[in-house]
Amino acid sequence: MTVVQLKSASRAAHQGGARVRALAERLDDEALVGAIQRGDRAAAGELFDRHAPRVRRVLLRVLGSDPELADLLQEVFVHALRDLHKLSEPKALAGWINAIAVNLARRTIRKRTRWRWLRPTAPEELSAIPVDGHDESGSEELVAVYRILGAMNADERIAFALRFIEGMELKEVAAACDVSLATIKRRLARAERNFKEQAKVDPALQERLAKSEGRQT
Repeated sequence: MTVVQLKSASRAAHQGGARVRALAERLDDEALVGAIQRGDRAAAGELFDRHAPRVRRVLLRVLGSDPELADLLQEVFVHALRDLHKLSEPKALAGWINAIAVNLARRTIRKRTRWRWLRPTAPEELSAIPVDGHDESGSEELVAVYRILGAMNADERIAFALRFIEGMELKEVAAACDVSLATIKRRLARAERNFKEQAKVDPALQERLAKSEGRQT
């Protein structure tokens, strides 16, 4: 399914009104997968409507405020619908889509890292995610957070963002990154150590970090 078809399916789902609401109420993720595999376009639209808010949040946490976010979100669901036949456990649909999003975010970060030497990122492009939709007072801190994350390798950045910004449980982070629990713990330990070292010398984060460490003692 293409991006255009995905958008069309989502619109069709909304236009279906009562039928779509009934569909959403009676289908859990396992049944939804079955409906999509049978060619139900309304079910494809419901897949997007049901899971897109969470997937967008995951991409936002990992990448920060990004001009390509909407396109990346659509791409996640294009891949999901194309590869749905590979999902062996339909009950695990949400985690499987998370993993697709994380893999896409990783490729995006690595691609941009390879080309960064050709076009250094301007400071104003190091924007950060809004907290609860809007956060002017914390914007300087958030920009500083993503400036530090931008210097990490992709795997550590993703692990840090999912665990400490999105607030996922360790098992969820490991599943989204498709690695073992032991591996994700090692990544997080390195990422947290790296982040704290950089935050200690960043004027925008020094005070917040000092308060956080003070509460832990």
